[in-house]
Amino acid sequence: MMDPIGHRYDFVYMFDCQDGNPNGDPDAEGSPRIDPETLQGLVSDVCLKRKIRNFILHATIVGEIAQTGNRIFIESGSTLESRQRESFERWEGDDRPEPKGKDTKSTDIEKAREWICQNFFDVRTFGAVMNTTKFNCGQVRGPVQLTFARSLDRILPAGHTIAREAFTGEKDIKAGSGTFGRKFTIPYGLYLAHGFINPVFAVKTGFNDRDLAHLWRALQNLFEQDRSATHGTMAARGLFIFQHESKLGNAQAHRLFETIRIEKKPAVEIPRAFTDYRVETPDPKSLPAGITFIDGLG
Repeated sequence: MMDPIGHRYDFVYMFDCQDGNPNGDPDAEGSPRIDPETLQGLVSDVCLKRKIRNFILHATIVGEIAQTGNRIFIESGSTLESRQRESFERWEGDDRPEPKGKDTKSTDIEKAREWICQNFFDVRTFGAVMNTTKFNCGQVRGPVQLTFARSLDRILPAGHTIAREAFTGEKDIKAGSGTFGRKFTIPYGLYLAHGFINPVFAVKTGFNDRDLAHLWRALQNLFEQDRSATHGTMAARGLFIFQHESKLGNAQAHRLFETIRIEKKPAVEIPRAFTDYRVETPDPKSLPAGITFIDGLG
């Protein structure tokens, strides 16, 4: 088993969306999420984590990373209870614990939690709440945390009515009418999210350098396995990583983030492409002592 990561990391993740819906809001009929005060677009951390999980899952399916130890705990079509049950059923004979929900022995919870962390990439990475069924595996806080992504400029969501000539069933047939639906898109948006990787919590989950490499690769290719007409054209545009020499950190994260400068080019009023922006990364020599800057897409 590999040792947990030995450094703290803070990073800025930049991506864009053209003629698509980067993250629909269920409270707004699936329209792109938006800050009602500033009209900036939002993409939830849950959305980004889902795409990371999907990339890791696809990578194990095609054999590019090992399936052992890299299963996905929160996966479409499966239940959390079935995952948690596995952590209890793996024992044989007298050592097998008895699932009793909140009354489960603390030593059994610890063993179950450790097994979950060893086998599921997303739990080692993001943590999980696993005490809501009778197969109580406790809770674990993951070392990797993501913020909501926010667009640099205002976005303008637009609704589009779409039509289908075919009918769903015989009872739906009406002379001269078809089946209608709605799609929502934005013309363009450039989004920034911030990430934090804490080696203190990595000790508890076992998140290691190999997991870290998988995470960087997922972020580099996050939208390549997620193509659809609804998502339009989405692309990773920047992954700016600050590695700390110290496990507790050598500088405050927000100070490091402020060294990344992104602004519209002077002649651009309404951005419609990534080339409408200018991105400046910090001079490594200007950063605080103990900080190494890494261009994750360079």
